Amino acid sequence: MKTVQIIAARSKNGVIGRGSDIPWRIKGEQKLFKEITRGGTLIMGRTTFESIGRPLPGRTTIIVTRTPEYQTEGCLIANSLELALSQAAGLNKPIFIAGGGEIYQQSLPLADVVHLTTISAEIDGDVYFPAFPTDEFELIEDKFFKSNINYIYQRFHRRKTTLSRQD
Repeated sequence: MKTVQIIAARSKNGVIGRGSDIPWRIKGEQKLFKEITRGGTLIMGRTTFESIGRPLPGRTTIIVTRTPEYQTEGCLIANSLELALSQAAGLNKPIFIAGGGEIYQQSLPLADVVHLTTISAEIDGDVYFPAFPTDEFELIEDKFFKSNINYIYQRFHRRKTTLSRQD
């Protein structure tokens, strides 16, 4: 299986959305998302895709939806995260899980890398990123960005587990 990466932005209190919208606009944060994901495959839920409204240029988009007849031009459709990951693995591009809350929850146990932006504000919302970081991940990169709302970008890698032999 190819490396599975999660990319998300959350507030200090873990909010990633309000309804189907991202409840903030931060200068530079979307540019960072674009730089990280360019040339890759984005896997996202239908609500997240519809909040964006179109496939993002320079990336392949796979939409996860339970609606069997759902179609949208320029995107692949999967009825489960597992199917989406299988489709993405066949494309031979980096794989990024791009939301929303339910997809993040399902994919966190499968993720090898997490790109997480935390904005320096508490935001009202109703969609949350799962509890993170966990002991299973190690912080590899940590950058502070000054903007209209300051934010921190962090990159985590899953810790390698070592199996002990029993003699």
